[in-house]
Amino acid sequence: MADRDSEDFDPTDAADFDVDGILAAPAVDVLVEAPRWAELLPDAEALVVRAAHAAYAAGAPDAFEPEPPDLTELTVVLHDDSAVRALNKQYRRKDQPTNVLSFAALEGDMPPLPEDEPVPLGDVVLALETCEREAQAAGIPFEHHVFHLVVHGVLHLLGYDHEDDGDADEMEAMETAVLAAAGIPDPYAAAGDNEEESVPPAPESER
Repeated sequence: MADRDSEDFDPTDAADFDVDGILAAPAVDVLVEAPRWAELLPDAEALVVRAAHAAYAAGAPDAFEPEPPDLTELTVVLHDDSAVRALNKQYRRKDQPTNVLSFAALEGDMPPLPEDEPVPLGDVVLALETCEREAQAAGIPFEHHVFHLVVHGVLHLLGYDHEDDGDADEMEAMETAVLAAAGIPDPYAAAGDNEEESVPPAPESER
């Protein structure tokens, strides 16, 4: 794919990520829980779906054995710092907001699902104010940062992590390749990795 300037980034353009030509795209449920998301990012839902599909296309082929399922689904929640702080305190015992949390449904044993039922991948939750502050501090467009965090979160749902240097390098390389395909500059070139850890699901949240 030809390189493009970041100014050409269009959050609603799915042409770069023809997931259906490779494997079935997951159904993405976008929940906008904080009103200011609509003010800061009018195309938030389209951007989230595009980023989630891009991450899935990049990560799914190596995440499933022997191959990705025909039907999958995931949820991305666009929330605020207060809600994410509460989740971070509950599940990670850190009483502070963070940019993104991932609740992976594929961790642990899952009961077999009917063939016509989608496999739940889990939930990704973003904190608006933290995302906004980070984008401003880094001097990057808000939509670029949100796109990156959704990609990062979905890769966590697929089992990718950054617990050690090797895993971190693999995940970072996958993220930068996905972002490059979207015309987004490498976020790691000028700054370190700010993303937070993935979060295992609470028993009551497993579907």
